[in-house]
Amino acid sequence: MATLLNILGLSVAFAAFMIIMMQLDYDRNFDKFHTDYNKIFRMEFINKNDVQAIINRPLSELFFASSPHIMAGTLSSPWGAKTFFSIEENGDKHSYEESMIMVSPEYADVFTFDFVEGTKDVLREPDHVMIPLSLSRKLFGNQSAVGKQLIGRNGSSTIGAVYRDFPSNSIVDNFIYYAIPETENKQSWGNWNYHVYIRVDDAANIPLLFENFKQHFDPKSVWGDDFSWEESGFDFRFTALPDVHYVTNVLYDPTPKASKQTLLVLFAIAIVIVIIAGINFTNFSTALTPMRIKSINTQKVLGGDQKTIQRSLVLEAVFISLLSYVISIGIILLFNITPLVSLVNADLSVTAHPFIIGGTALIALVSGLLAGLYPAHYMTSFPPALVLKGSFGLSPKGRQLRNVLISVQFIASFALIIGASFMYLQNYYMQHAPLGYNKDEVIVTNINGNILKSRDAFTNQLKVFSGVEDVTYAEPLLSSSDQYMGWGRGYKGEDIWYQCLPVDYSFLKVMGVEIAEGRDFRIEDTNTRHGAYIFNEKARDAYELELGTMIDSAVIVGFMPDVKFASFRTEVVPMAFYVWGTQNWGSQPNNAYIKVKAGSDMRAAISHVRSSLAQFDPEYPFNVRFFDEVLQRLYEKETSLSSLITLFSLIAIFISMVGVFGLVVFDSEYRKKEIGLRKVLGSTTQEILILFNKTYVRILCLCFVLAAPMAWYAVYEWLQNFAYRTPMYWWVYLVAFFIVGIITICTVTFQNWRAANDNPVNSIKVE
Repeated sequence: MATLLNILGLSVAFAAFMIIMMQLDYDRNFDKFHTDYNKIFRMEFINKNDVQAIINRPLSELFFASSPHIMAGTLSSPWGAKTFFSIEENGDKHSYEESMIMVSPEYADVFTFDFVEGTKDVLREPDHVMIPLSLSRKLFGNQSAVGKQLIGRNGSSTIGAVYRDFPSNSIVDNFIYYAIPETENKQSWGNWNYHVYIRVDDAANIPLLFENFKQHFDPKSVWGDDFSWEESGFDFRFTALPDVHYVTNVLYDPTPKASKQTLLVLFAIAIVIVIIAGINFTNFSTALTPMRIKSINTQKVLGGDQKTIQRSLVLEAVFISLLSYVISIGIILLFNITPLVSLVNADLSVTAHPFIIGGTALIALVSGLLAGLYPAHYMTSFPPALVLKGSFGLSPKGRQLRNVLISVQFIASFALIIGASFMYLQNYYMQHAPLGYNKDEVIVTNINGNILKSRDAFTNQLKVFSGVEDVTYAEPLLSSSDQYMGWGRGYKGEDIWYQCLPVDYSFLKVMGVEIAEGRDFRIEDTNTRHGAYIFNEKARDAYELELGTMIDSAVIVGFMPDVKFASFRTEVVPMAFYVWGTQNWGSQPNNAYIKVKAGSDMRAAISHVRSSLAQFDPEYPFNVRFFDEVLQRLYEKETSLSSLITLFSLIAIFISMVGVFGLVVFDSEYRKKEIGLRKVLGSTTQEILILFNKTYVRILCLCFVLAAPMAWYAVYEWLQNFAYRTPMYWWVYLVAFFIVGIITICTVTFQNWRAANDNPVNSIKVE
């Protein structure tokens, strides 16, 4: 049993360690595959206390030309969009929906594209696109894709180049890339709508760029004669490409994120798991001492060399450790084909991480050596005569060492349970906290031009189903992003900034958004020239807005409480729902919200929505889902990391409890004679079990006192990543103590029950 538990604990520990290190490697190497990645920077604009990732086109292009140190600069749209197109082959038409993104032609000068067909200059040609190799294979198999047409509903594009897919740990996506129109926002200083990246000759020159730009750029021609850099609070920040993955609290930044604190927690768990497994290995080997000591010392009496016996014991430990390592590779391969693999972003194939696989093999070898040396020395250190008589006992130093080792395991178990619990509570809080609108019994779907052309007919078709209560439309999808479209407007001679969410006039009523003052939107608002606003309380307080006043000819008709329209990672900011008037410069609803009556069959309702969409456009792949799925998607990264940490925390706790079992085996075997004597002198089984448990309860209490503050600090720092946080409940700490305490007491009681009920004659007799 000891050998099996050793192998089980070690193999699970090595597998967990490698999986965590693969995930850490994935995040650590984010975007580091680009040539000279340390010379690529994202430009960010600072407006007093706000940092935003979007900049207008004329300012960006003037900056590109301001310094010879800037080798290339590029613009890109902050958000890719799904585009529906078809291809024709041998007279057959095949339809697809893929992500496309708009960039300037210099995009491939800044980032490293590996072209299979075509060149990086393809975007300089009108109506040409470049596509990833995976999409080329999907569309055309092994045929050449260059020259083929992607036929959209508003025109077609020619494939001019095919590039090798980027790894998933990159902000550069495997999208279809097409060029920003030459004249788009060329002189639009008010249209802040692009991400900006530069490649420089030397990263050391970055601090010089903005000062040089200010010397060659006259801001008064753009922002007025009273403008000054110092009073405006305007500044540029340059974030190195690999750091973009970690930078938070930047407005309009949809790039994939990771928390360095969470990654440190994962790394700490990986180290703790290996250390705990090593401690267990040592404890188990030592626990076997009473069973093996006579055999070992009989060999010594018969002339066996002590060094030879020690080497054989160490080799045995090394063999068990390396065998566990081989089994751990199998566990990873098995993990890779289970649903749990979705918790990890990294590629878990063994061939993709030779250094991690090889490094863990070395750790397994060293672990075997270290875990074998102490037991080998301990088992061979007693005088043979004493051992053969069976009269030796535990040394105080040996007991102290084992108590220290088991304390490390208890501290780790407490900290991991507390941390995993608060991660779960934070994720639960984000998905279930009140949002200020009704998200229950709501179905959402994207819509296209065909639906918009027949919107009234589509709405009526949806209402044919008796369970559909109402239907409304909006440009954004609520609670699907950290930020939304930002507008800067003039109000009473001052510039104000707010996030604007264009919606249908019925949106607030259907979604249950309360009006705190004023009125809701009306259909008459859509017939005015400039439309109407309903602002949140944050905007009213920040800018002293008043009912009935105008913002660029659009009237403020109401105020509402601070609804949580974006993620819980960001604080509520000034925002407004807005109804377009007759002067609409191109905005259209992108999403339909279908409110279902309480108690209705939701699955039947969603099936009806899908069939209704198919009646108006049978080819288009609409994304129909319950609104709850939007929130799940928004916090997918946090949920995955929380689940991953919980999984490995449970593994660490399991290995710790195995270690407790090993130590209890050690104690009970050595103290069998003591137990027998206590039974002879009148002690009951209950008294003996209490005696043994008291020792471990004292250790548990001391370890909890040490672990709780450390866990509190780590959780507190992690929660700072969120603007809205779950309370740090005191009962979580008690639950952690209760879980570890119950498992430990049950383990101690189970192992000592047999010894306490055994015939004392068998324990105290001397052979």
